[in-house]
Amino acid sequence: MARYFTDEHEWIDVEGDTATVGITDYAQGQLGDIVFVELPDVGTVIDKGKDAAVVESVKAASDVYAPISGEVMETNGALEDDPALVNTSPEEGGWFFKMSIGDTSQFDGLMDEAAYKSFCDGL
Repeated sequence: MARYFTDEHEWIDVEGDTATVGITDYAQGQLGDIVFVELPDVGTVIDKGKDAAVVESVKAASDVYAPISGEVMETNGALEDDPALVNTSPEEGGWFFKMSIGDTSQFDGLMDEAAYKSFCDGL
């Protein structure tokens, strides 16, 4: 499984023709305690870089952007009952949604883990 990162602090795991999307540990740390997550509807087609979800914390509300284009196949229902999963397990159990992969060339603009760590170190 390959993992990529965006400069908006989303991560994307690619397995076959499905991608799982969430926000990074860095992002959840900047947001603080997550109190609500609004997920996209299954079947929604999302374009790369467009709003896909909303996460609200005690500090602010923030959009989560689609790192690639595709159709939402599944959402993480556990976040409705326990949005704090984004804080406790941002890059595993706190995933937001799974989507189909529309165009694999869109991975070209994303970072690998080393590049993302370097990017965050510069912030």
